[in-house]
Amino acid sequence: MKASETLIKHAPVSVPVAEVVLQGDLSMPSVPQGVVVFAHGSGSSRHSPRNRYVAEVLNEHSLGTLLIDLLTADEEQEDKVTGHLRFDINLLTRRLVAITDWLTSPAKGRSWDSIGLFGASTGTAAALMTAAQRPNSVKAVVSRGGRPDLAGSEASLVRAPTLLIVGGKDTAIIQMNRDAMALMKRTVELKIIPGATHLFEELGTLAQVASLAADWFTTHLE
Repeated sequence: MKASETLIKHAPVSVPVAEVVLQGDLSMPSVPQGVVVFAHGSGSSRHSPRNRYVAEVLNEHSLGTLLIDLLTADEEQEDKVTGHLRFDINLLTRRLVAITDWLTSPAKGRSWDSIGLFGASTGTAAALMTAAQRPNSVKAVVSRGGRPDLAGSEASLVRAPTLLIVGGKDTAIIQMNRDAMALMKRTVELKIIPGATHLFEELGTLAQVASLAADWFTTHLE
């Protein structure tokens, strides 16, 4: 059921995680089927037009979304120079786990117990590792041009149904996704978008990503 006629409430949120506070944008339909958290590494913030487009499509399908940066503004600036934080999968995972716990905390008045994770780039590895560590909360994972291989052996522990979406021209990433799939023991599918490159900038390709993600989450989130 689509929520295109339903009011979507948008609110900025601040999530305390260990020694930092992460900034995000929460969008909720009146009766959400679940909440999808967007996880990316660096260079694609919560303001990313690609992520916001996908989030809007999910909102139209009665799914709440949380676009949140896993790095602080200062860390983003540091990573532009060094490039090392985006590949610190353990750091990204710790923060994504904390965000998941924040969303599912009854003590804080939320207690959403049906969480989806939408990963991109190195954020996909963090999404898979979070799904492995929070199997009772994370019910589905979708990856867009991601690096699931960086989750290593923890990919084998993921119970949540996982959809890996890769551009047909992104040949190196296709193989990395296939390598990760070989480790995964539960439901996992690979969808290749013909003619698409890594960022899905070609006409209509991002719309295909959003449609596939919406179908996957509405099927697996309860």
